[in-house]
Amino acid sequence: MRRPAPKKTRRAGSLSARLVDYVTLDVRADGSIAAGVGDHAIGLGKVSADAAKRAQRLRTGLRLDTVLPRAGNGDNELLPLMRRLAGHGLLEYRLGHGDEDEVVIEPQVPDYWPRLQPLDPADVLVLSRFAYMRRRGNEMVLESPRAGALFRICNPAVAAAMATLSRPQSITALRRQSGFPGKELLGVLTDCQILFKVEPGPDAGLRPTEGDDDLVLWDFHDLLFHARSTEGRHANPTGGVYPYVGVMAPLPAVRAPWPGDKIDLRAIPDAQQAAPVAKLLRERHSTRAFDDQRPITLAELARFLDGAARVQANFTSRLDLDDDDSPEIAYAARPYPSGGGSWELELYLAVDRCDGLARGFYHYDAGEHALVSLDVCTPELDAMLAGAEFAMGASAAPQVLITIAARFGRVSWKYSSLAYALVLKDAGVLIQTLYLMATDLGLGGCAIGSVNNDLFARMTGLAFHVEGPVGQFALGRGGEPEATG
Repeated sequence: MRRPAPKKTRRAGSLSARLVDYVTLDVRADGSIAAGVGDHAIGLGKVSADAAKRAQRLRTGLRLDTVLPRAGNGDNELLPLMRRLAGHGLLEYRLGHGDEDEVVIEPQVPDYWPRLQPLDPADVLVLSRFAYMRRRGNEMVLESPRAGALFRICNPAVAAAMATLSRPQSITALRRQSGFPGKELLGVLTDCQILFKVEPGPDAGLRPTEGDDDLVLWDFHDLLFHARSTEGRHANPTGGVYPYVGVMAPLPAVRAPWPGDKIDLRAIPDAQQAAPVAKLLRERHSTRAFDDQRPITLAELARFLDGAARVQANFTSRLDLDDDDSPEIAYAARPYPSGGGSWELELYLAVDRCDGLARGFYHYDAGEHALVSLDVCTPELDAMLAGAEFAMGASAAPQVLITIAARFGRVSWKYSSLAYALVLKDAGVLIQTLYLMATDLGLGGCAIGSVNNDLFARMTGLAFHVEGPVGQFALGRGGEPEATG
């Protein structure tokens, strides 16, 4: 009996770039071209009339293989224009046939550009343990906190094929499936670390086979929370955008009282006598405007760091696991409490104005009570300070911006399921400590909730899952008093 011919599978098609749906291109008489985003125009430079005409194809999709260099040749005008558009987050990428999308790639980090990792038919691929598929409105998306893009799956057969990669499979085996997504998509997914190559065997796909030792320490939900609750690694709206205005009323400032007998503590004798620390707590407030005619001094900054963050004691303790090989753990106690005695938080100072200290980016060595200068680009330092200014709604950058970063492995080496939650609790405790120290020294301070993961990684050279920001604190000599929270 003759074997039936294999069913032809539909491939996802070639990779194309196109403008996101809210962007227009405007070509002016002098040859300059601009991208229109609402009422704003972003200049993109000048191109020839021919390049401008070809650029209009970005409205529906322009195949990348027609502009990328091949054999030393590329489109010398169109490719730079497209890279500038990508740098502003104005491009998305599609795989499909004709006008029908199979997969749409939505960049999540600045200047994302799709790259295809080379794959052989014998390569074995598996989904990252950080990858997940979810419903977004009426769409299905595939994403990962490690990926620079998310993938909008428009064809259910592609989604089904992705699900089969929960177990390692060779590309040869994948080609035989009716929903084979195409080698181009597999290559881009591998580049985004949503898929990764493994060696055939029973341990393929386990934690140690994906990424470095620091990645082994992360649970899925912790890394996702870290990546999506900070700026820099996603394209979702961030901050005070009031998404439920008109949907529901704001909750009351004070909870409605429970029914039952009430004991009035104000009637207790001596209950109203404030202790010194209570007075300090009541005087604490957020300062968003600083007196740049009288900046904070290096001596004041040293006293502030000494009182709030300097290592107080070093000691070691052997882990009791009823095992002769139990490791010995080192501890470095600081003025604030920390979950499990981890003291995983590090302080990085972006200094704009400080009498006696040069403008720059510094790490506070809490053990040696010293500031170590880090070599960073001026635009990156400016961007970090500008981000804090915007987050505070201030008219100028803070004199000193303290970024609180966590060495995550100090906590996740011990704790499971709640490691990242403990890091955030530690950050909250430290922020209150910084507030009280600033108040005691007569300085102004303001906690900042939004931090940029990607910018901090570029400035330090540290992967976002190894050591990353979890909060910021603006510090300086306060200007006019203000009634703030």
